[in-house]
This record gives sequence, C-alpha cells and structure tokens, in this order.
Amino acid sequence: MKELQGIAPLLLDWYDGHARILPWRENPTPYRVWVSEIMLQQTRVEAVKPYFERFIRELPAIEALAAVPEDRLLKLWEGLGYYNRARNMQRAARIIVDEYSGKMPEKYEEVLKLPGIGSYTAGAIVSIAFGLRYPAVDGNVLRVLSRVEKNYDDILKQTVRCRYERQIQEVMPEDRAGDFNQSLIELGAITCVPKGIPRCEECPLKALCKAHRDGVEQDLPKKTPPKRRKIEDRTVLVLVSDNCAALRRRPDKGLLAGLYELPNLEGHLSSDEALNYVKNQGLVPIRIQKLPEARHIFSHIEWHMAGYAVKVEETQDTKKEEGEGIFFVEKEQMEKMYSIPAAFDAYTRYFKQRY
Repeated sequence: MKELQGIAPLLLDWYDGHARILPWRENPTPYRVWVSEIMLQQTRVEAVKPYFERFIRELPAIEALAAVPEDRLLKLWEGLGYYNRARNMQRAARIIVDEYSGKMPEKYEEVLKLPGIGSYTAGAIVSIAFGLRYPAVDGNVLRVLSRVEKNYDDILKQTVRCRYERQIQEVMPEDRAGDFNQSLIELGAITCVPKGIPRCEECPLKALCKAHRDGVEQDLPKKTPPKRRKIEDRTVLVLVSDNCAALRRRPDKGLLAGLYELPNLEGHLSSDEALNYVKNQGLVPIRIQKLPEARHIFSHIEWHMAGYAVKVEETQDTKKEEGEGIFFVEKEQMEKMYSIPAAFDAYTRYFKQRY
C-alpha cells in the first residue's frame, strides 16, 4: 500500500500533459461517459471513435436510446460486437427514463444497479461526470498497480480487484477524482502497455515501481490463462437472386442472440451437400461458387468457416419479408437496416458481386 501513497500528484501532472484528445472527453456528460465506457470494453480507442460519434449523433440523449427500435440500435452497434451490451444499455436507459426522469442517477449504488453496469463502469460514470470519489479499476489499472507493487496475485480474482479498488479510493484526491481515474487508465493504455516493452522511462511512477526496480515489468501482471476455445466448423452460404440476398435471424438466446446472419450449417459441406440444402429450402440453384475459408474468434468459441456463393432463380418466395427461416432482402436495404455480426465479414462482401 505504501507504494501508492503520493501517486496522485505524479499521475495528475503527467495526465495534464499527456492525456489524449478523445471525443467523449470534450463534453463528459454522464450519458457520453456511459456510452464510451461500454463501447471501450475490449475494443481499441481508435476503433471506437467513429462508432461513438455516429451513435451520439443519432441518439444524443438517454431518452433517444430508450426509444430507438432494437433493430436500429443493433445496426448502430454493428462492428463493435457483444451486442448484448447495446441491449443492456437500452434496458438501463428505459429504467432511467421511467424512474429518474431521463437523468442518470448520481449515486454510485443506484448506477451500479442498472443493467450492464459493473463496478468499473459505475465508478467511471460517477467520478468523471459527477466528481465523486469512486474507483474505476479496469485491466489497465490492474496492470499498473500490480507492477508498481510487484504483486504476483492473479488480477482476474475478484478479491484482488476489490483490494485495489479500496487502495485507489484511499489515495484518490477530493477535487479531481475523475481525472485521477482517467490518469491511471491512460497510463496503462499508452505507457505501461500490456504487450511489448513498457515505456518505463516515460512513466511518472518509475521511481515508485518495484517491478521496474527489479527488472520484472514484463513478468506482470499475473492472470489465469484462458481456457482453450471450442472449435466449430461451419459452412456459410451467400444466396443471391438478382438484387436480393438471403438472411436468417438467429434464436433469441445463445451466441449472437437475435441478430441477422447469413444462412450457415454445422460442418464443412461439399458443394453437393450445400446444393441439397438450398433445394430443400424451396429454391432453385443456378450455379455455385466455392469461396475462401475464413475464421472468426469469439471469447470461448472459434468458427472455422467454409463458404459457397449460390445464385438462385427468382421466385415469389425470394421477395418475402422477414419471417421463419431464410428470407430475402434487397442488398442496399440489407446494408442500411440489418445488423450482421462481424463473424460473417469475410462473406458479406460477396453480395456485391454477380454470379
């Protein structure tokens, strides 16, 4: 604990000169802080910027988020992944509208109760937007602190996180709680980096850091290695009929719940097997083309995908709207209205080709 005494002035002086200019920092309202923090979970800052600006432009306030149709919300979220985060944000927005007149509650305990908000996000919102002394301990902060203390405890353990939250709250300044939290996060993001060699000579805490003193910076932090992902083979079908292409809606529960996808099947199918499936859907295939293999990694599952583009004869059914099973939509409409997970990115570009 003694290593953390006196870090506030060092961090804040460094932050004042090194903080990145980010769109959500320009006007840190509770809503903007909330949206940015949810988007930044497991996504790089540079990648989030255009999504954040588009999202805020179309949904500038909590009331707009609460009211937007889910399909449009998921389309705005498309590319960020983890779509349940967007759904939880909308659930929380509706609670805020119903119970708090559309204003984010200012008490930490009330923010923490909202769907999709854990201790880190609640701490970030109330400290940055309201100036309250609550910690926001994410992976960046855990990495910095474990190196400063040269602590080999597993940072994925909740007891370790809770201990650091208590320690941070004790040394957090009264007047700049939000900046203090952001300074720790920023230090971990751009100086005390997770991969490669940390930039210790640029670090304001290098004189306090035990890991730097003993040359073990890259040995920390310690965390439980992830479990091996389950491998699943899939065959993805790009079904096109003139200016229309086929989609399917996934079940409401499970992986990619409720999202739109390209028709796909378990296993790696031969072209004959793929054509039989197409015929069983009541469609008449004209020609088939094998597409390159692709791979997509989820948190616990890895898809190894084969693909086929199949041109089918236009029938009345190919024009039908969304319903059970496969349905066809115009390609331009698909790009504007339907959220298709990034897992299918390797194949959606084939919609623009003619077969």
